[in-house]
Amino acid sequence: MNTEYKQLAEDYLRIEQAILYLENHFKEQPRIEALAANLGLSESHFQRIFTRWAGVSPKRFLQFLTKESAKELLDRSENLLTATHQLGLSSLGRLHELFVTAEAVSPGEYKSRGAGVTIRYGIHPTPFGKCLIAATERGICHLSFIQTSEGAAIDHLLAEWQQADVMEDYKATAPLIRPIFDLQYGVRRGEPLKVYLRGTNFQLKVWEALLKIPPDTVTTYADLAAQIGMPGAVRAVGSAVGRNPIAVLIPCHRVIRKVGEFGNYRYGTARKKALLAREYLAARNDVVFA
Repeated sequence: MNTEYKQLAEDYLRIEQAILYLENHFKEQPRIEALAANLGLSESHFQRIFTRWAGVSPKRFLQFLTKESAKELLDRSENLLTATHQLGLSSLGRLHELFVTAEAVSPGEYKSRGAGVTIRYGIHPTPFGKCLIAATERGICHLSFIQTSEGAAIDHLLAEWQQADVMEDYKATAPLIRPIFDLQYGVRRGEPLKVYLRGTNFQLKVWEALLKIPPDTVTTYADLAAQIGMPGAVRAVGSAVGRNPIAVLIPCHRVIRKVGEFGNYRYGTARKKALLAREYLAARNDVVFA
């Protein structure tokens, strides 16, 4: 598993460059050979590593990365979510809720900034680049993608849990990686994953609502605010989404703009589009992973 994900993580760095190139040259509708040349690769080599990473051809994948695809995905998701609520069902995310169970710190624990909590962390390769994952005895408490440096990611974890006993333990966190990224494709391995959240009451409401957004579905900041019963708090909801401490498992990447644009993401717009595209294609059985 480590070797497989290490290769995917290395491939992702090139794929991210391709996505960023497409964003900057979208109106030109660049051909595959132009994307490959921009990366300094032959067309055949680029096709090979892209298909190994994405499970589909570059052309098929890039078709999803247009603004029109975002609009279609949002329209379909809104109709689906509306129908679900009209039928009296709790949410389309029930399947995800069975995969992930959440527990929040108590108000006293929140104020203590992690005093008395032991956190073990590790840095691991994933299909979307390297990530830092941290966990307590009560569940996963942090997952972030490495942006600038591993040291900066660790510093951020320490800032979140200032009074906790934090130690590196690669072996303890390694078994969590595959189950987390398998959930994107509706694959459950073993028991439900537990997350341990530290935030304000408002942030916890927003993060709980995010857990109810299933793969291959998106929502908007306005709809998310309405879902938690605070339709006037769109800006505050956006701030809470941006402070989500556990990427992927709490799927803040599934929130896009009302106008049908993918919008920003804490870990880069290219990574957000990659996450959404792989979920979208996997739901249609276009992407196959062992």
